[in-house]
Amino acid sequence: MEDRKQTSFTFEIDNFWDKEALIRSPNFFSGGCQWFVDVYPRGCGIEDHLSTFLCVANPESLLLGWKRRAILSLVLLNVSGKRLYRTYRDGPPCKTFCAQFPAWGWADAMPLEMLQENGFMEKNKLIVQVNVQVVEVVDEAEVTGKETLDVNGFQVLYSEVGQVTTIFAKHPDVALNFIPKSQLVKTVYMKLLMFLIEKLNKPPRSFIRNELSNARMELIDLTKAGFKLDWLKEKLDEISLERKKANGDGSLSSYGFRVQELEEQVKNLNLKLDTEKVKSAKVLSLEQTVSDLRDELSKEKTRSTTTTKDVLEGVIRSWEVLDYPDLSNEEVE
Repeated sequence: MEDRKQTSFTFEIDNFWDKEALIRSPNFFSGGCQWFVDVYPRGCGIEDHLSTFLCVANPESLLLGWKRRAILSLVLLNVSGKRLYRTYRDGPPCKTFCAQFPAWGWADAMPLEMLQENGFMEKNKLIVQVNVQVVEVVDEAEVTGKETLDVNGFQVLYSEVGQVTTIFAKHPDVALNFIPKSQLVKTVYMKLLMFLIEKLNKPPRSFIRNELSNARMELIDLTKAGFKLDWLKEKLDEISLERKKANGDGSLSSYGFRVQELEEQVKNLNLKLDTEKVKSAKVLSLEQTVSDLRDELSKEKTRSTTTTKDVLEGVIRSWEVLDYPDLSNEEVE
């Protein structure tokens, strides 16, 4: 059984405020593999925060399908041992590391402004302590493409983890009041949210009226489920406004909408027409093939009947030619 004891790794960063580039710790061992910590003194994705990530060292050297589930926590200390910050409040998170996601961490670990306050940083030195408790080890497994990871309570496919992680990074409170508890229902709602976000990333002029109406209804449904989507509503309102501006004001606006809708309908009908033409051509080809086969079958039947008749007539003629004696009148000796 895998040793599930917690591993605590600590390293010091001297002259912290003089650093701007990525700082990487030495490797340490836990849960059957090597790890290291990346620290971004000026943030990674969030410029006004210290960012820290725990990474699996040399993941390409591990076997196909490898996985590590680990409980993580991060503590920042000054040289006096005073705890400046920790990355969790209600308990450390459990994350899954794998080939697709060999690193997890905290882009907003600590505001730089807080680090600059008097009494926090001493002697321009920061001590980083990472605690890792590996709770599951998979050295090798079959990869099907349907594997999922837990992201803030939602089970999502590996291919969707990046998008979902970005949603929570930009909007940490997006699912705080989410109502459904069923994992299947949660997965469906998360897919709907990702689909709506992708849809609203299109240029405003590419939307037709029905699309915007449908998007607004989807937004209402997601909000009723408990998602906090004020930011998405603002984007939808901006798209609606941009579209109205692009089509002019007053009567010209409705005219522009109608023209765009008709153009879209004509485009869709043309696509359907092309599809039906292909189907029709296939049907005609099949009908011709069936007709040819029927003709050939009729010919074969005729030929077969004629051949059988000729054979029978030949046999009868052969009997007539042969002079068989009448054995019925012979006496038995």
